[in-house]
Amino acid sequence: MNKKVILLAGAVALAGCSDTSVPSGPEPGEALSGGGTTVYDQSRNAYSLPAANLGFSEQLDFKVGNSFFKAPWVTAPATTTARDGLGPLMNTNGCQNCHIKDGRGHAPMPDSPNAVSLLIRLSRPAQTEADWEKIRKEGGLPDSVYGGQLQDFANPGITPEGKITVEYTLQTVALAGGETAELRKPVFRIVNPGYGEFAQDMEMSPRVAPPMIGLGLLEAISEQDILAQVDENDSNQDGISGRANWVKDQKINKQALGRFGWKAGQPSLRQQNAGAFAGDMGLTSTLFRDDCTEAQQKCLKALDGGEFEVSDNILDDVTFYTQHLAVPARRTVDNPEVLKGKQLFAETGCTACHTPSYKTVEQAVTRQLSDQKIWPYTDLLLHDMGKELADNRPEFLANGQEWRTPPLWGIGLAQTVSKEATFLHDGRARTLLEAVLWHGGEAQSSRGKVVAMAPNDRKALIQFLESL
Repeated sequence: MNKKVILLAGAVALAGCSDTSVPSGPEPGEALSGGGTTVYDQSRNAYSLPAANLGFSEQLDFKVGNSFFKAPWVTAPATTTARDGLGPLMNTNGCQNCHIKDGRGHAPMPDSPNAVSLLIRLSRPAQTEADWEKIRKEGGLPDSVYGGQLQDFANPGITPEGKITVEYTLQTVALAGGETAELRKPVFRIVNPGYGEFAQDMEMSPRVAPPMIGLGLLEAISEQDILAQVDENDSNQDGISGRANWVKDQKINKQALGRFGWKAGQPSLRQQNAGAFAGDMGLTSTLFRDDCTEAQQKCLKALDGGEFEVSDNILDDVTFYTQHLAVPARRTVDNPEVLKGKQLFAETGCTACHTPSYKTVEQAVTRQLSDQKIWPYTDLLLHDMGKELADNRPEFLANGQEWRTPPLWGIGLAQTVSKEATFLHDGRARTLLEAVLWHGGEAQSSRGKVVAMAPNDRKALIQFLESL
């Protein structure tokens, strides 16, 4: 591996924020990240608990959904008719295999034979205006042979599409105060193509599984509150120009506001779940059908579990479960160093994208999610994160350098839930500081301020993030 040293020193003045002041002490309800749904577990099970305000009957519904999320699906035909139809092509046989303990996935190591909890989106580049119109309306241009997602596992007798490998180049970043940080830049490749050589211009986007907590609360944020933060032309001249992604709602066949996925490519949690069943496990539903291509004849002819392998009832059960996974409470909100870090988080401009709090709508899908003061630290909008993090692959209105602001709630427990958990869309960051130092584009100024901080200030900033 090559080691490249990047020298980044010198003071950077704080600028670009109209109001960076925060209260000197904890704000009312700030420790309750998920409002009334918040739980207090700090163990490895911290991401797997039902919303604290669920009643007895709703907890039973939660457990039913959990059973379909957790248990492995099997190939058809099988006596387990509610869970058969797996594949023929897939990435895994169960949701929990990627969302480990309902938490984050991780990038593979160079010597790992399998990329568990990471997948690669595929597409071909646009050549015409008609291609671009299809991307805007459908989300992308699937490869004619390999479709829209590499599936690196398959049922017996079926050839997997390929295997994912990764190599890392190490980079050392010099920080103010004589400190350094080591970053690792991944280069992902697909080897052992199962259906002919890959196109030379194929677009690839590696994605690790995101955490599952608080998703129903994000769905319950009003569209008006999200769109109020859009500033495509940077009219306030703070260097931040968040954009909404308008995506296809499969149920009504119309455009809707994107909220879920690394590029906000899904409008609802139900559709996000159905898309994962289809892409990750090869399971059909009323929203997504089989995605075998004409080049994959054995896949097309394989036995299945029926026209809709994931029934609407099962999809509803899983959606209820994923809507009501609780967010753990914050820790040490009144610690002086945490409060100092919170102030620095605002002063460096981080809150321009990581919006701290919202009030959910008064009539969400369930009363437990309704009218809650929540603290997710996201605007759910697209932002240009620079060339270093670019996947150079468009998705609906998102371009190749744009990513949705990920929520930060619960992030301090990510590696308690799964010690292998990594950060950013492709899992390159092993620590929160590494994740910050990969920020570019609209976040370049904020990154520079973190680099220029005194070591004690930088430590306080990370301590604040760890409290979330």
